Amino acid sequence: MPPPDPRPLPGEPLALDLLDTEFVVEGDPVDLLAAPGPCAAWRHHALGPEAGAAGADGDAARAPLVEARAAIRAVAVAVPGPVPPEARDALDRVLARGRVRRSLGPDGRPAATVEVADPAWRPAVLAAYDLLDILAEHPDRIRQCEHDKCVLWFLDTSRNGTRRWCTMARCGNRAKAERHYRRVQRRRATS
Repeated sequence: MPPPDPRPLPGEPLALDLLDTEFVVEGDPVDLLAAPGPCAAWRHHALGPEAGAAGADGDAARAPLVEARAAIRAVAVAVPGPVPPEARDALDRVLARGRVRRSLGPDGRPAATVEVADPAWRPAVLAAYDLLDILAEHPDRIRQCEHDKCVLWFLDTSRNGTRRWCTMARCGNRAKAERHYRRVQRRRATS
């Protein structure tokens, strides 16, 4: 039986899914990469059962993910503007752990395979390459939730590119409720 999905915002691209391994629940910070169980569960759900189970366990599997997460966050915070050299260098160090081998697939279409020397680095390298793909296609659509108590990241896939919340059900509704509460309080104060 697969482990329960610990991700707060499933369905995001891998790079942003990795960023979302740090989140807040009722004011308390949660880090899915801090312990072997949640880290393995994240790998299982984000990469699939085979990929999630492959590679090293424990610190050997977590350390590359933590390094990649920090590098991806440094770049995500900067885009779509210029990326600071130290953020670019950090991401390049993760990318240097693997390489993309291009080939012609069995269906006659171009294929790309990520190869890594150390299997523990595979998830981290995959997430870093995923960030490059997002930056190539939608650098202006990488967003962090605008709710002041949320730290989640998402790819804005809305038609007009104006999504503000990780989910409307979670943070969008909270923001609406908070605005309503403030309006009611102002009206009471002036009455």
